[in-house]
Amino acid sequence: MNDSLQGLAKELDRFARDRDWKQFHSPKNLASALIVEAGELLEHFQWMTEAQSRELAPEQREAVGAEIADVLLYLIQLADALGIDPVAAARAKLQVNASKYPVAGARGHSRKYDKL
Repeated sequence: MNDSLQGLAKELDRFARDRDWKQFHSPKNLASALIVEAGELLEHFQWMTEAQSRELAPEQREAVGAEIADVLLYLIQLADALGIDPVAAARAKLQVNASKYPVAGARGHSRKYDKL
């Protein structure tokens, strides 16, 4: 985990320990909370056009930022609970995706890798 994420993970751990919440932070519960927060993030975009979703008003942008923070915080806690370095996992996944979606076959369209 890079220093910023490690520091954030430590802060989150301390925050939860100070409140005696670690007992509730099983991987299952953290994954469930992550999905709930992702749903709350999506709710901000419900019924918007694609163009509207790209041009949020300042107050909407702030609310979306708060939901993004919630998603990130739960994701960091889940990764920490499972001993997974999310940055290393993301880099490995990016390499997998690069082989699934080579530039020559994937550029300019959204077909799934098995349709290239």
